[in-house]
Amino acid sequence: MNKVIPREPRHRRGLRRDYTPTPQITKAYLIGLLHDATERKTTFRVATKSFEFAKIIQEGIFKLNSKAWIYREGKQRNLWIIEFSKSLLNNVQIKTRQNKIDYIRGYFDAEGGIAKSKSVRFYLYFCQKDKSDILRVKNYLEEFKISCGKIHNPSKKIDPNYWRFFISSKSYKDFAVKIGSNFPDKQKLLWMKI
Repeated sequence: MNKVIPREPRHRRGLRRDYTPTPQITKAYLIGLLHDATERKTTFRVATKSFEFAKIIQEGIFKLNSKAWIYREGKQRNLWIIEFSKSLLNNVQIKTRQNKIDYIRGYFDAEGGIAKSKSVRFYLYFCQKDKSDILRVKNYLEEFKISCGKIHNPSKKIDPNYWRFFISSKSYKDFAVKIGSNFPDKQKLLWMKI
């Protein structure tokens, strides 16, 4: 007998069976992701410890009708590089609502964090060396009614140019639903908490 899989409720369509968003790689997402990338003369290089995430990025770039290469950095290191042409992002501007959402998601995958240890209180944060850059992300989040803490420097002695802000606990669900993550580990942690 064939097993019948019930149809997803209308508000859940476009989500996978575990209710995590299907990864969407757009040019705006890639611009957000570049906050943790290096730049060469003609290419951008994004590094990750997750081969699965590297494949998600590569496949997304292929869908944008461009090429991307994945290679391992060093023989023994668990570090993967995704490299793609800078021309893919020529003249891209972040203007629409969806562009901003995609940009924030890419930024979070590059410069955001989630508490992983069960021994500490769950939290979501963004960090960056460029204060004006991180302020733009915070402003975009607040446009989407996602409450954020103040931008602060956790330790001026250690690094006077390091800035961070947290997502308010009352906005965790909104963040997971409206923004989400394409990074598999972050995606799982976000959806476990809501």
